[in-house]
Amino acid sequence: MYKNEKRYALTNCVLLDGTEHMMPQTGKTVYISGSRIVDIGDESQIAAGYERVDLNGKYLLPGLINLHVHLPASGKPRKKPSDPKKLVKLITTNRVTRSFGVKLCEGYARTELLSGVTTIRTVGGVADFDTIIRDQAAEGEILSPRVVASNMAVSVPGGHMAGSLAYEARTPEEAAAYVTTIAAEKPDLIKLMITGGVMDAEVVGEPGVLRMQPELVKAACDRAHELGMKVAAHVESPEGVRVALENGVDSIEHGAKPDEEIMRLFRERGAFQVSTISPAVPYALFDRSISHATYEQQENGKVVFDGIVALAKACLAAGIPVGLGTDTGCPFITHYDMWRELCYFVKFCDVTPDFALYSATLLNARLAGIDHLTGSVEKGKAADLIVCEKNPLEDLTALRKLDMVIKDGWRIDRPAVKKMPQVERELDKFL
Repeated sequence: MYKNEKRYALTNCVLLDGTEHMMPQTGKTVYISGSRIVDIGDESQIAAGYERVDLNGKYLLPGLINLHVHLPASGKPRKKPSDPKKLVKLITTNRVTRSFGVKLCEGYARTELLSGVTTIRTVGGVADFDTIIRDQAAEGEILSPRVVASNMAVSVPGGHMAGSLAYEARTPEEAAAYVTTIAAEKPDLIKLMITGGVMDAEVVGEPGVLRMQPELVKAACDRAHELGMKVAAHVESPEGVRVALENGVDSIEHGAKPDEEIMRLFRERGAFQVSTISPAVPYALFDRSISHATYEQQENGKVVFDGIVALAKACLAAGIPVGLGTDTGCPFITHYDMWRELCYFVKFCDVTPDFALYSATLLNARLAGIDHLTGSVEKGKAADLIVCEKNPLEDLTALRKLDMVIKDGWRIDRPAVKKMPQVERELDKFL
């Protein structure tokens, strides 16, 4: 069981608490008992009954939170696209293959944790695997981040991830019924696939074609809200953003270039964007000999890249929250590279490193509805923490290699993950 039953004190560290205007704090000791931070005091004297853990002047900060994860895929580059429908059908055929699929997802979740991500929000998965991983993690049965889970999404015939990670709704009634089916598995949110994407675009300059009609979006959102659940939506075109917000979606995953109407809808809905720059980088910026993208995919990748960045900048300027996620599972987007998303946020959206770190910790926790539990180094919150040698406020690549990961008080010293050399080599060119 991966449950901490010890009491220990993290001392001799530089504390970054995860708040918006965080400043390095020295002379602090963080006391952990079981899964919780029970106190933050000065380091002049360690309280009785606590094991002293000397961090040797290293940086202690909240674990990262990844708001956009697909657990079943590794992110390994492929020369030829696979058939997701076929793979999902195979993996859900019987109890043995299902067990294998869950174990595969468990391994990818573990990789997220060992890379410093202590919470993931899944937004489209196979069957009920996401909630299985969530519940096993919560019980300490597996080594995993905490999981905010969605399970299967809702799409339409011919829509994004239809028949693999999403059900195919043909009518508003079917869309609402699928939400009910998913909700019976007790996930934390509902995911809709409203538009297409780069991979299924047929015309250059037109990624994110509207696939799910407004009446289906409204039916799904209405049902989800009746059940007390938020709705996230895959959207990669201005038309898709408008349809999503007009019909009740709570978060726009990815995004597109906004206009005044779109910004008005964001404000009226109290919605937010989850920016996912990571998956757009290979399609938009890589040489096609590396990405194995077609000309059409590369050009549409540029449109999506520009749209995500433009929406993020507009939302930031308007005071609309922007969360961060990687869309892990896309080609070249691994389960260990959340730190790159922070670097891209700084590079392409003109934010500061401290704001990027705040966005990936406390703000992401708030957007996921769990900021009462995690996201900052604060008395009473879960001991979800990471330790790195150098100051990430000066250089976010400090998060690339960690000295320690702590999830619910369970401590992992010198965490290591197996990395893909090609991915490292190609992505490093765009830091």
